[in-house]
Amino acid sequence: MIASDKVREVAERISIVDLIGEYVSLKRSGSNFTGLCPFHGEKTPSFNVNPAREIFHCFGCGAGGDVFAFVMRLEGISFPDAVRKLAQRAGVVIEERPLTADELRAKGERDEQRAILELAARHYRETLTRRPEGAPGRSYLQQREVDPETAAAYGLGYAPERRDTLVHALRGAGHSLDAAAVLGLVRNGERGNWYDLLHNRLIFPIRDSQGHPIAFAGRVLDSALPKYINSPESPLYRKSSVLFGLDLALREIRLASAAIVVEGYFDHLALYRAGVKNVVATCGTALTDGHITLLKKHGDRVYLLFDGDSAGRKATVRAMELCLEQKLPAYVITLPQGEDPDSFLQHQGAESFQQRIADAKPAFEQYLCWLLTKTPPDSVDRKVRLMDEIAPRYKRIADPVERDLYEKEICRLLGVDLSSFRKRLAGERAVPRPAGQQHAPATMAPPPPKPRDRAQESLLLLLTHYEGARDEARRNGLAEFLDQQHRPLAEALLAEADSQADPQTLWQRVFGRLDDPAHKELAARLLMADQHLAGMDDWRHAFDDCRQRLQQSGGIKELKQVVRQLGTMSSDHPDYQQLLVRANELRKQKSEIQ
Repeated sequence: MIASDKVREVAERISIVDLIGEYVSLKRSGSNFTGLCPFHGEKTPSFNVNPAREIFHCFGCGAGGDVFAFVMRLEGISFPDAVRKLAQRAGVVIEERPLTADELRAKGERDEQRAILELAARHYRETLTRRPEGAPGRSYLQQREVDPETAAAYGLGYAPERRDTLVHALRGAGHSLDAAAVLGLVRNGERGNWYDLLHNRLIFPIRDSQGHPIAFAGRVLDSALPKYINSPESPLYRKSSVLFGLDLALREIRLASAAIVVEGYFDHLALYRAGVKNVVATCGTALTDGHITLLKKHGDRVYLLFDGDSAGRKATVRAMELCLEQKLPAYVITLPQGEDPDSFLQHQGAESFQQRIADAKPAFEQYLCWLLTKTPPDSVDRKVRLMDEIAPRYKRIADPVERDLYEKEICRLLGVDLSSFRKRLAGERAVPRPAGQQHAPATMAPPPPKPRDRAQESLLLLLTHYEGARDEARRNGLAEFLDQQHRPLAEALLAEADSQADPQTLWQRVFGRLDDPAHKELAARLLMADQHLAGMDDWRHAFDDCRQRLQQSGGIKELKQVVRQLGTMSSDHPDYQQLLVRANELRKQKSEIQ
C-alpha cells in the first residue's frame, strides 16, 4: 500500500495543466483551461481543467477528477499504478514495504510467466516475418488480403509444422518448460519429450489492455478442425474478463463512447482493417458479466455483431440479458444472410457498414422481432407462451418510459390487452434483477450526462463551505437523504473537515480518500460550480430547504414505485390492499410537505 503522504507529494509536484496538455490542446478561458475531451468525441470543447484546484471535468460526458483519475481513465490502469507512473514522472521515490517470502515467490513466478509469453510472441512473429518455415503463414495472409501494417498492429505470428521450435527457444533463453506448460504453450509427452502445443497455425496474440501478451490463439490454414486452438486459462489469463483487441480499440471506444463486439478474430481484423477500430472480440467463449463490466468502464453502450444463425441469435439474446442486468444499452447490428463482417466489407465497403451501425436496433426490439418471427402469436396458447418468454426480460428494463412504450408495443404485437399482460407479469414467480437503461440513439455520438440531483449537490457544497452545516449534519445525520452516489462524499467531507479547513484544502483531502472514479468525477463537477456559495448570508435556510426537498423527493420515489407495483397486479393479489394503504399514506405525506 502506498502511503498517503507520498500520494499527496506526487499530486503536489505534478501540474495537471502540463500533464493533460500532453494529450489535449488546451486554451485558457478565464481561470480555467478548455479543450476537446479525450474520453469522447466532440466538436465543441466541453473539457475543463482548473489549475488552482488541480482538477478536470468534462461537461459533455461527465468525466472528472484529479491527475490520478485522468491517468487511470486514459490508460485503463489502477490507482496504485497511476500513482507509481506519476511518481516516476515527478521524481518521487515510492517506498514499497518488503515482500514476504510467499509474495517474493509469487512475484518471481509472474515475472517468469510474463517473460515466457513475451518470448513466445517474438518467436511466432519472427517465424512469420523472417524465417523460411513461416512461408505458409505469409502466403495465407496474402490470400486473405491482410497487409503487413495490419499484421504488425496485431503482432500476428506463425507456429511452424515442426513441434519443437518454441521448446528450443525457451530452453535457449533459460526459461522453465514447466512454467511454459502452465501457460499452455508446451506439453510434456509420455516419454518425457517436450513439444509445442501450437503448430502449423497462424498465431493471434491475446493481449491485455496495455498490449502485453497473456495468451495465444492458433488458426489452421485450411478447413481442418478445430479451426482455432486457444490457450487455456492461466494465472495471467481469464477468458471471462479478457476481450481480444481491447488494446487496439481502447482509445476509439472512449472517443465513440461505444464498443462493437464480434465473435471471431478475423471478424475483428476485417473491421479494424476497414477503419472501424472500436471493436473487441470474445476469446472462444460467450460474453460474460466480466466482459460487460470491462466494457462499461470505457463506453456507454455496446453494439452486438454475432453470427446470424440460431447459435448466434442465442448468444445475442444472452448478451442482451447481461447488458440489461448491468444497465448497459445494447444494440444489434444485422448483416445479410450468409455474410460475415469480412465478406460484407469486401462486397459493400466500410460506408455501408457504418450505415448498418446507424440502423442497429435496440437489442430488446430485435429480440421481439426474432421471437415473433419464429413463433407467430396466432393462437391463445402461443400468446400465453410468448408472454411467459418475454416477461422475465421485459422486467429488466429500468427506464419507466421505455418500459411503458415496450409494454404497449408487446401488447400490440401479441394482440392482447394491457390488463392481460400485467396479470401475466404479476403471476411471474421469478424476480429478475432490475436493470437496463433507456437506449441511446443508434449513432456513435455520446449520450447526454445522467440527470443531476441539485438538492444533494447543494447539500454537499454547503458542507464544504460552512462549519455550521457540518455540525448540523453530524448531529442529525444525512444518510436518509443522500443516495449511494453522494453519501461517500459527505462522509469524506465530515471526516476530513476541521475548523481551520478552507474549501480548497478540504477538497484536496477528500480526493485522497475517494477510490471510486465516479465519486471523483462528481467531486470535480461540484468544484467547478461552487463559487456562488461563498459568503452566503443564510446557509441554514439553504440547508433546511435542501433537506426538505430531499425528504419530499424520497417520498415521491417510493410513491412511484408503489404505484408501479399496483399497476402490475390484480386487485385480488394478497399484497394489493397493503400497497394501496401505503400509497395513500405517501400521498398524504406529500401534500403535508407541500
